[in-house]
Amino acid sequence: MTNWILLGISVLLIAAGYLWRRNMLQSDEKTSQRGAETVQKLTENNQQQAEGSQKKVDKLKKLGATGLIVVGGYLFLTRVINIIFGAEQTSLDFSLWPERVTVLGFSLSYTIIFTWVAMAILIIGAIIIRLTIFRHPKDMPGGAQNVIELIVEYVGKYTNAQAHGTGEFLCSYILTIGSLLIMSAFLELFRVRPPTADITMTFSLAFMTFIFINAYGIKKKGFRGRLKSLASPTPLVFPFRVISDFAIPVSLACRLFGNMLGGMIVIDLLYTALGSNAVAIPSVAGLYFNAFHPLIQTYIFVTLTLTFINEAIE
Repeated sequence: MTNWILLGISVLLIAAGYLWRRNMLQSDEKTSQRGAETVQKLTENNQQQAEGSQKKVDKLKKLGATGLIVVGGYLFLTRVINIIFGAEQTSLDFSLWPERVTVLGFSLSYTIIFTWVAMAILIIGAIIIRLTIFRHPKDMPGGAQNVIELIVEYVGKYTNAQAHGTGEFLCSYILTIGSLLIMSAFLELFRVRPPTADITMTFSLAFMTFIFINAYGIKKKGFRGRLKSLASPTPLVFPFRVISDFAIPVSLACRLFGNMLGGMIVIDLLYTALGSNAVAIPSVAGLYFNAFHPLIQTYIFVTLTLTFINEAIE
C-alpha cells in the first residue's frame, strides 16, 4: 500500500514540476513582449539591473521546477521497481578478511581467485592485441596502435623521470602493476570484492617494491655501497634507516588497502542506507570509487615505488 501511495505522490510531483515549468515559459514570453514596450522608459543602468535580477529569479524557479521533476521521476522509478520485483532487504555484512572456497581440495580465498581472473583478462587481452593490432605494426601508427604506443611511451618517460637509469625492465613492471591494480578495482563493478581490498594482496605488491628497492640499490652501488648509503651521513642513523626501509612495504600496503577497502565500504553503505531506493545513486558513486579512485591510488602507488627506488640508487 505504501508503494502505491508513494507512486501517486511521485506522479503529482512530476505533474507539478511540469506545469510550473510550462507556466514559467509562457510568462517569459509575455515578459519579453512587455519589456520591449518599456525599454524606452528605462535608463540603460536600470534596465541592466532589472534584467539581471529577473534572470536570477527565473533561473531559480526553473531549477526548482526541474528538481521537482527529477525527484518525482526518481521516486516513480523506485516505486515501480519495488512493485514489480518486490523490496529487497539489505544489510551491511563486512569482514576484514575475504571469504574462502574449496577448489580441488585446496582452500583458496576469493582474493586469489579474482586475482587470477584479473590476470587472465590482462593476458588474454595482451594476446589479442598482439595477434590483431601488432601482428603487422605500421611505421606510421594510427588508431588503436597509436593509443597503445602513446600509453607505453608515457609510462616509459614517467619511469625514467622518477627513477633515472633503471632501464626498460622497470617500465614493464610499472605498467604491469598499474594494469593489475586497475583491473582488480574494475572487478568491483560486478559486485565482487576487489583483490586490492585484501591486506595480503597489497602487502605482496608492496613487498615486491621492497625487493626492487634493494635490488636496484645493490645493482647500482654494490652490497657494501648499499649498506654505506644506509649509514650516511653518520653510522648513528643506520638502525633508523633500516627500520624506515622495512616500514616502506608496511606503509605502501596499508595505504593502498585502506583506500580501496574504504571505497568498497562506502558503496556498501549506500546500498544499505538506500535499501529498496538504491537505484542509480550507487551506480553514479561507483563511477568514482571503481574508476576514478583506483586510477588515483594506482598513480600514488606507482609514484611512491619509483621514488623509493630512485632514493636507493642515488
